[in-house]
Amino acid sequence: MAAKAVTYTAVPDFPMIGPGDDLAALIDDAIRRAGMTIVAGDILVIAQKVVSKAEDRFVDLRDVTPSARAIDLAAAVDKDPRLVELILGESSAVLRDKPGVLIVEHRLGLVAANAAIDRSNVGAESDDRVLLLPRDPDRSCRTLRAALAGRFGIRVGVIMNDSIGRAWRLGTVGLAIGVAGPEPLIDLRGRTDLDGRELEVSEVAFADEVAAAASIVMGQADEATPIVVASGLDWRDSDAGAAALLRPHDEDLFR
Repeated sequence: MAAKAVTYTAVPDFPMIGPGDDLAALIDDAIRRAGMTIVAGDILVIAQKVVSKAEDRFVDLRDVTPSARAIDLAAAVDKDPRLVELILGESSAVLRDKPGVLIVEHRLGLVAANAAIDRSNVGAESDDRVLLLPRDPDRSCRTLRAALAGRFGIRVGVIMNDSIGRAWRLGTVGLAIGVAGPEPLIDLRGRTDLDGRELEVSEVAFADEVAAAASIVMGQADEATPIVVASGLDWRDSDAGAAALLRPHDEDLFR
């Protein structure tokens, strides 16, 4: 897993994405225009938002009719009842709520504010337009990986990242919500430290670390660089997706 040197490079001049766009073709074109070279073992980190846009995960709040539950909860958290209805529809459980804050377990298993539904950078057509997460981020990553591997003719990995808050800390970090290729969680238990002591609990969230580093290069505002190429990482192939990073409910001390 250790690497001597790693580089993260944003793909420049990436176009704005709309429903139905072929992301693999657009990524390939942008990389070639920039004169970049993709080598075997590179990981392409893709911002969730461009995947959601290509998969047409837009919703117009004017088309949403809030339920009685959404109306009651919206009053408690001081949010638009139509937005709360969407949040409930995308969630399996409401974990925390207070004025201004609604923390839920997304149907994908992620714990996130507002079910990670976003209003920023979704187009200026209407203030009522919002964007949901992809229906199946791991499947999206697998499809994109296969298409990119076919175009480049080499082994690549794909990680979809999104900005998520954490229970212990302020601010958001990039988190892997979809993975195809790299082993997302690396189990070091049974190995030894420098003193020869056996590691008993050490597991490395490899995909999250890659996603977080890529977020620094992507930016969080108007940078328009949603594709980052991570080079120099040593990783093993795995069929596991981002779900491998979710803590089981019976081990979650925050529920």
